[in-house]
Amino acid sequence: MATITPVRDPDDPRIDDYRDLTNADRRPDRPGGRGLVIAEGVVVVRRLIDSPYPVRSLLGVPRRLAKLADDLAGLDVPAYEADADTMATAVGFHLNRGVLAVADRAPAPDPGELARCARIVAVLEGVNDHENLGALFRNAAALGVDGVLLGPRCADPLYRRSVRVSMGHVLRVPFATLPGDWPGSLDLLRSAGLRVVALTPAVDAETISAAGLSGSRVALLLGAEGPGLTPEALAAADHRVRIPMASGVDSLNVATAAAVAFHAVSAPVT
Repeated sequence: MATITPVRDPDDPRIDDYRDLTNADRRPDRPGGRGLVIAEGVVVVRRLIDSPYPVRSLLGVPRRLAKLADDLAGLDVPAYEADADTMATAVGFHLNRGVLAVADRAPAPDPGELARCARIVAVLEGVNDHENLGALFRNAAALGVDGVLLGPRCADPLYRRSVRVSMGHVLRVPFATLPGDWPGSLDLLRSAGLRVVALTPAVDAETISAAGLSGSRVALLLGAEGPGLTPEALAAADHRVRIPMASGVDSLNVATAAAVAFHAVSAPVT
């Protein structure tokens, strides 16, 4: 069972993992970046505890830690109890959710094995907005996507903001980085038996409902908000599909477009 220990000094070295999170967790390769997985709030902390990521410790106000009592019963890590002001001083901002947990990163799955075992994967090119990435992972978890493969210029799904926006679902949807040159690395997906289908607003693309993808094994290729997929990625896809939209609207937010596409290719959910 986790041991709950009071912390009264925001400079206590036992809570160094939580210090100055605004700067420290943005990128592991920057000065001060530690590359830890950080969960915020009771719901997301629970999902971290249930995930493959090894939890290091928790920090929270008493009433939030009390809500996690059952989850902590089987967890042999320290849990530090502090008041809101002590937490805010250590973390660098006031935390409305009242509890944090940190974990080490887990090894990523092999991308080829992920593709071979999947019916639906999302493949991302240049999705570098943390909130869009987190929302996309939440949609993937909700709509039966088996994994996410990252192409070039994507943000780290385990950034604190991505974890928070995903409501912790980034911790349960497997993801990996595609190896080799882009977009040649898409051949890895074809060799695994997946059809590579690019999402584009281009009017000459087939509508996703007419493409006959429901029930197929597909890799859905999605690009960044604004520029979308590069011409090279579009040319490397097996099919190009679009989501029909009302006149005067030329595109959707990438996480929204992903949700529509995930639903369109998913088997019916009962």
